Amino acid sequence: MKQRLHKILAAAGIASLRKSEQMITEGRITVNGETAHIGDFADIETDDIVADGNQVSVETKRYLLLNKPTGYVTTVTDPHDRPTVMDLVDVRERIYPIGRLDVDTEGLLLLTNDGDFSQKMAHPSFEIEKTYLAELSVPLTAEGETLLSRGIMLEDGPTSPAKIKIVSNRRRKVEITIHEGRNRIVRRMFDSVESPVIRLRRVGFGTVRLDDLPKRGVRELSRKEVESLMDLAVESKKLSNPPIPWKKPEVETRNDRRLAFIANRPARREDSSERRATFDSGDSRRPGSKSKRRPGGRRGGSSGGRGRSGGSGGRSAPSRSGRR
Repeated sequence: MKQRLHKILAAAGIASLRKSEQMITEGRITVNGETAHIGDFADIETDDIVADGNQVSVETKRYLLLNKPTGYVTTVTDPHDRPTVMDLVDVRERIYPIGRLDVDTEGLLLLTNDGDFSQKMAHPSFEIEKTYLAELSVPLTAEGETLLSRGIMLEDGPTSPAKIKIVSNRRRKVEITIHEGRNRIVRRMFDSVESPVIRLRRVGFGTVRLDDLPKRGVRELSRKEVESLMDLAVESKKLSNPPIPWKKPEVETRNDRRLAFIANRPARREDSSERRATFDSGDSRRPGSKSKRRPGGRRGGSSGGRGRSGGSGGRSAPSRSGRR
C-alpha cells in the first residue's frame, strides 16, 4: 500500500517525521533510482527505497527502556566523540532516543524505531509528564515549594505549574513532575528558588516507571505499556486543547447591532396596486391628505372662483356698464 514517503522512513526507524522530511529535501532519499521529493508516495513492499545509501526495509517495532548513567550524551552520534546512549544498547534495528537527558542526568530513557510513537512521546503539545528525583544541596523551603507549584519565571519564559513531593524529612530529596522539556529546566527551576541540584534522576515517563532496573540496564516495554503511553498521549492532547464553547460577548458588537436591526425592522409595505385598491374610488386623494383650496373659491383655477357667473348659490358679478 502506498504511503507518504516521510511516514515510511519514520515507520522504518530511519528518523523522525520531521527529520525524514529534511532528508528528502536534502536529496538523501531515492525511490527506484530517482531522487525523491517532498509529498512523494511509495510502497515499501514493491519500491526500492534507499536512504543515505542504505536499503530501507520493514523492521520490527522496538520499544526499549534504558537506565541511563551519567557521562553519556543522549544522541545517536556525537561530533566530539563522547560516549552516547547508543553504546549501551545492542539491537539489530536502527533505534534512536526519545527526547534528551543531560549528560549529567541519569535515569529513565526510552528508545524506539517507531516514528509515530516517538512523535507523541516527545512533542510538547502532548504534554507527557516526566518525574524526576532531585537531591538538593540546600533544603527546599516552603516558599520555594509554593513558587514551583504555581510556576516560576525563568530567563526563557515562565514554567508550567509543577507537582512537588517532598521525599526526605530534611527536604533535600524532592520528586518533581513536569511536562516541559526545555534545556536543563529542572536544574534551573531549583536554582531559581536557591536550592541547587547535586544529583538528578528521571524515575517516571508517563505511565512507565524506572522501578528497580539497574544502572545501564535495558528492557523491552510490554505491549500493555506501549498502549498505555499512546492512550495517555491522546488523552493529554484532548485535555490540553479542549473545544472552546461559543459565548456571546458581553459588549455589544457591530454584528449584534446588525442582527438586532434585521429582527426588529418593520414589515414590508403592501404593493402599490393593493394600496390603491383600499382607497375610495370616488376620491383620488390619499386618506388623510388635506385639500389645498385657494382663498374665496374651490380648488381648480378656471372652473371656480370669482370668474363664474352661475352655479348653485353663486352671485353674478356686476357688469362694468352698470356702474354709475
